[in-house]
Amino acid sequence: MKGKVVKTTGSWYEVRDENGNLHRCKLKGKFKTRGLQVTNPIAVGDFVSVEFGGNQQTGVINDIMPRQNYLIRASIKHHEIGHILASNIDQALLIVTLSKPKTSLGFIDRYLVSAETFRIPAIVVFNKTDLYSKQTMMELLRLQETYQSIGYQTVATSFINGIGLETLTGMLESKTSLLSGHSGVGKSTLLNQLIPEAEQKISPISDFSSKGVHTTTFAEMFELNQDTFIIDTPGIKELGLMEIGEEELSHYFPEMRALLGACKYHNCTHVHEPGCAIIHAINHTIPETRYLSYLSMLENEDNRR
Repeated sequence: MKGKVVKTTGSWYEVRDENGNLHRCKLKGKFKTRGLQVTNPIAVGDFVSVEFGGNQQTGVINDIMPRQNYLIRASIKHHEIGHILASNIDQALLIVTLSKPKTSLGFIDRYLVSAETFRIPAIVVFNKTDLYSKQTMMELLRLQETYQSIGYQTVATSFINGIGLETLTGMLESKTSLLSGHSGVGKSTLLNQLIPEAEQKISPISDFSSKGVHTTTFAEMFELNQDTFIIDTPGIKELGLMEIGEEELSHYFPEMRALLGACKYHNCTHVHEPGCAIIHAINHTIPETRYLSYLSMLENEDNRR
């Protein structure tokens, strides 16, 4: 049987077959990950081959079909090992907040770079606008202008009040979308608005740390309609980059990619070289905040501006 993985719960997987039936499956003992060193050889969104034993109750995943794409982050404990957030997606939605909790620009840029490695379209969703002060709203407008100027879609929302929900729903239509972000930014609230039967748990923000509390434990795919799916993932605390070399990092910044052939030296690192077109473009076509994120990624630092 062929099917798609729609939920992972550690050692067990839910697989939906071509008729929409769900099957509880486990992984075959000796399973090769085709060269990827990852904590999860199977991810939500994977197309797999399943065989059943005599009772036909529990399936065994014995093969995974080639992935169209995937989004991966470094494991928090072992940075040389990756964790696949989801595979075979049409777009990635990063839910961020500028208040309670505040998402750093460094985190946003790391996520966008990760999506660029497979040319996965990314949308930055600025949520909880109902909590923003006048000053924070001005910051929001500046950030929207920054990311839109380099080709990213953005939308301002308040999932609690329904602000921007219609616009966002239109962006989701007829696509498989990945939801990501820190804990507490509103992913579960969004799902409950779009799919009330999802009944996702929601926890309040910690007063002590102003950070979210993990409510989503495992990745899961939800169906909005026959052609529209959302993959919810546990909150991401840190986003370490995987499979990106220093010499290719600038290729995943669209505003830098447009200037790569204009530098004086073909092996320019865009850090200190004379005649560097990218350095010359800072504060013109390249926002300074984005360039600072580039430098932090080169130094493998998790900048939290």
